[in-house]
Amino acid sequence: MRNTQVVRMEIFDNQIPVFGQADDRTLNQIRVCARTADKVALMPDNHVGYGVPIGGVVAYKNAISPTGVGYDIGCGNKAVRVDMPGTELRARIATIMDDVWSTISFGVGQRNSEKVDHALFDDVAWKLKAISSLKEMARNQLGTVGSGNHYVDLFTDEEDRVWIGVHFGSRGLGHKTATHFLKAAGASDGMDVEPCVLSTESDLGAEYLEAMRLAGDYAYAGRDWVCARVAQILGAPIVEEVHNHHNYAWREEHEGEQLWVVRKGATPAFPGQLGFVGGTMGEQSVILKGVENEHARYSLYSTVHGAGRAMGRREATGVVDRKTGEVKRAGKVTPEMMRTWVDRAGIELRGAGLDESPDCYKRLDEVLEAVGDTVRILHRLTPVGVAMAGANEFDPYKD
Repeated sequence: MRNTQVVRMEIFDNQIPVFGQADDRTLNQIRVCARTADKVALMPDNHVGYGVPIGGVVAYKNAISPTGVGYDIGCGNKAVRVDMPGTELRARIATIMDDVWSTISFGVGQRNSEKVDHALFDDVAWKLKAISSLKEMARNQLGTVGSGNHYVDLFTDEEDRVWIGVHFGSRGLGHKTATHFLKAAGASDGMDVEPCVLSTESDLGAEYLEAMRLAGDYAYAGRDWVCARVAQILGAPIVEEVHNHHNYAWREEHEGEQLWVVRKGATPAFPGQLGFVGGTMGEQSVILKGVENEHARYSLYSTVHGAGRAMGRREATGVVDRKTGEVKRAGKVTPEMMRTWVDRAGIELRGAGLDESPDCYKRLDEVLEAVGDTVRILHRLTPVGVAMAGANEFDPYKD
């Protein structure tokens, strides 16, 4: 499955590579980031974020941006292929999704109903004052998925092989860690603000890097556990794994320089590196591989992390007074619209609100066309079952 599309990229202000299209507000956000960063880029699944746009790649020689990493530190995607034919999955999909829904904890502030222990709880980073009080909460939440656009999906590929795909991050640990460091740095709160940038040679910057590392390890461990637990529900062994963060910072070399590369809603895609990129609940997702070429270097070897939102959550659902139930502004997405997508795709759905309807997103194929031959699509994954937190779940973990 070779991707032979031509990259759609434009250089703004002689320094900002923008893949695909971006609205004025998102472009302004990455322009503000470029004032303090050494290199930036914007992926085509971009949209406005807190201080740094989703789809933003922001790199510094000796600095780190907690705003860039975001509130959900280490949010990412994992896909695993299991030794099971698609015919068996489809035959049992309703029962399987019932089991997934009752076993995996979805929603804000949820604890895992199963006790999960992990070696990361012996990490010395827990002694950091910023996160020492969060250990017990983190232990209870390990392996929970949360709300927003976080999910557990079951797919089949072009050979009718079964894949499990998950998307979530570091839960309350990441949110509280980010909040602590942003407050300690005196950062401004809000969407269109200057991103917080810390010198990595400062005590606060060094502590943040260590806390970020731990939150990233925690997110990886959570996704590992959920994939393994769903494979257990399926009764099928895992035979292949693809795993990446997309809200994180890495120390990397680019054009002979050592940089801290922050990817906020962007997936690392170095030559040969695999990635799992999710579409919407009603459309295909992909397994892809990074490819060496000039355009990939412009992106700092990054690619998309999903389809990217085209509509804000409140724009989709409308605004309702929580106390009175009064509709203050009607939403643009109706239950009938979402049901049409789900029925047409034949999805066995559990949970999900109107703000996660495919109507709220860009089309993944159009987004992938913009990155063209910087990646090669290896597998297309067709959704069979989708589980997300239910409607009316407020997601405090931002981005």
